[in-house]
Amino acid sequence: MKRPNVNRPLILAHRGACRVAPENTLPAFQAAVDLGADGVELDVQYSSDGKLVIFHNPTLEATTDGAGRVTSHTFDDLRSLDAGAKFDPRFAGTRIPTLDEVLDLLAGKALVNIEIKALDLTGASLGADIVAAVRAHGMADQVMLSSFNPFALRRARQVGPEIEGGLLIAPDLPAWMRWNVTRRISRANAIHPEHPMVDAAYLAWARRLGLPVRVWTVNDEADMRRMIALGVDAIITDVPDVTLALL
Repeated sequence: MKRPNVNRPLILAHRGACRVAPENTLPAFQAAVDLGADGVELDVQYSSDGKLVIFHNPTLEATTDGAGRVTSHTFDDLRSLDAGAKFDPRFAGTRIPTLDEVLDLLAGKALVNIEIKALDLTGASLGADIVAAVRAHGMADQVMLSSFNPFALRRARQVGPEIEGGLLIAPDLPAWMRWNVTRRISRANAIHPEHPMVDAAYLAWARRLGLPVRVWTVNDEADMRRMIALGVDAIITDVPDVTLALL
């Protein structure tokens, strides 16, 4: 990934500027750019007919007027849903975007951290399809991939070794998912831990291995200040404007 020439942690807007506009939608990604974020974080899943759509939750109810699992609906079904009105009536009619649409919007404007939402081995092909989309847009140096699933990330890194990959880690994951051997299996060349896991010793370990450390999801100012002082490589946050103001 081509890092901007800044002497500070990169600021990545979590699901776009999701406090300003509906999460994982084109307005949220545009708002992140307008606020000055270095990049955005987003989530990619399949529709039932294999389209790459931007959506976080496994089911539709929380953020749309639909119901059921994302992967159980065709792209046309998903496209007919309102993904904005629940956030604010001003965003009524906002649609679930495709990965292609987001890449078109952000090309040359912002870094893109794409989370591969594959929950099991059968979802490993998702990473390969994401790599193909990134290459089609000529954005390999603007994109990083991430996933909690080491096997999905491994597949993506196998087919797209030029695209940086970060293993997502949380303290409540099964122990084997937090082992360094799992990171090696995933072929990750960066690490994306939940921010409470990170202290000076953790960062020193990552530095010895040459792994960029990008922490999530940091919304409290005290936590932001701690991550900045430690010198993490990137901060993923719902409030990029607050983080930028601290910097």
